[in-house]
Amino acid sequence: MAKFNIISQFLKDISFESPNVPELFFKQENGQAKLEINIDIQIKGAENNLFMVDLIVKAHSKLEAGEKTIFLIESTYSGLVQMEEEKDEEAKKRTLLIDVPTLLFPSVRALITRMTAESGFPAFVMQPVDFAQLYAQKQASAANAK
Repeated sequence: MAKFNIISQFLKDISFESPNVPELFFKQENGQAKLEINIDIQIKGAENNLFMVDLIVKAHSKLEAGEKTIFLIESTYSGLVQMEEEKDEEAKKRTLLIDVPTLLFPSVRALITRMTAESGFPAFVMQPVDFAQLYAQKQASAANAK
């Protein structure tokens, strides 16, 4: 792991949509809900070993019957990272794609929980994410694509 400091972390963008309210609240039999969660990490490098790490989370809850959207949340939570000089590119990638998002994730999780609770729906608490596993999966799929 490369040595780094998170200089600042902040909410860059957030969107909440619930296009079928209040209709959803009035119906007794809405059926089963399903939830899709997508997580992406984008890194932008700058001079002096400064990096911007964007943790992008999309949570889409919809009814199985009819595919009606319950809520859609899209957020970009960012960290400005100062990294010590690192010759090993793999160590640098692992730090920026695993270690930094692991530290940013609790803030994103809290935002999404609060947002769903404030919307009138039951609070949605995201499960912890294993960013090392996500990294390994992306590496494997990239190797299989070659």
